[in-house]
Amino acid sequence: MKCSEINVRVRYQETDQMGIVYYSNYFVYFEMGRIEFLRDLGISYAELEKEDVFLAVADAHCKYKAPALFDDLLVIKTCLTKMKLARIEFCYEIRRVNEENLIAEGSTLLACLGKNKKPMAIPEKIREVLT
Repeated sequence: MKCSEINVRVRYQETDQMGIVYYSNYFVYFEMGRIEFLRDLGISYAELEKEDVFLAVADAHCKYKAPALFDDLLVIKTCLTKMKLARIEFCYEIRRVNEENLIAEGSTLLACLGKNKKPMAIPEKIREVLT
């Protein structure tokens, strides 16, 4: 299973009135992790879209374990868990840097879509890089 990690500092605008990361921002963190995971493998979202290949989120889950707070330095671990003909699944773990306890964990299922926004097989050049 291929994995990558990035660090993210919680910004003020990502928190609620109590200084806790607002729940929907975890999905933004997942996306940041996924984009950098692919970039590390030489796959650019921007280049994919120029080639009329789109990765659309078809399903997303997040389980919250502990609050992340303003100015925390987080590590987002992204792993490729499954790949089928036209779908890719990623899982995520978020922790504070240098800490073991999970803050959140989740997954996303992405559908590969073509120019017409209909499902298509994942292009072979992408499949080769991901396997």
